[in-house]
Amino acid sequence: MKILETNRLLLRHLEPGDLDSLFDLYCDPEIRRYIPDAPQTLAEVEEQLDWFLHGHPRHPELGLWATIYKPTNQFIGRCGLLPWTIDGQAEVEVAYTIAQSHWGQGLGTEAAQAILDYGFYTLGLTRLICLIDEENGASIRVAEKIGMAFEKEGRDEIGPFWLYARSKPALPEGDSHAHPNEFR
Repeated sequence: MKILETNRLLLRHLEPGDLDSLFDLYCDPEIRRYIPDAPQTLAEVEEQLDWFLHGHPRHPELGLWATIYKPTNQFIGRCGLLPWTIDGQAEVEVAYTIAQSHWGQGLGTEAAQAILDYGFYTLGLTRLICLIDEENGASIRVAEKIGMAFEKEGRDEIGPFWLYARSKPALPEGDSHAHPNEFR
């Protein structure tokens, strides 16, 4: 089921048939470098996929979604919105992971911008974050391109991270129907 669509990407709910593609994504050492808690075995990926198929129990509108490259209909990543509690505060992360074969084409930024807009203008969220490994320069650039700014360093049970954040832009006075692209 489709969630979002951009010029080149389709973001849809994960399906059981995505298991092998998701496993292949996680097998790439460059992907694993920045996702230290990524599943390592096919059984672990299957368990994670099963969890995503059923949605977050308290936030069914959030989750990670299959990222499909429309020109080839190829699964190239998993992106979406993830709920976290950081320093006692509920947060929602714009998450994006694109297969290395599709790096350098602006697809991470395209996905992240669409997810940010979806979070703000469809779900009505007022603040979104990115949790990024300090050495992941490409993800930092994506966060900055979608208007996020470095807020603080943090650490959780997974390890250290840099937190980038952005609040929803205010609508111009008297304009309740403005298009989200007008605020970038």
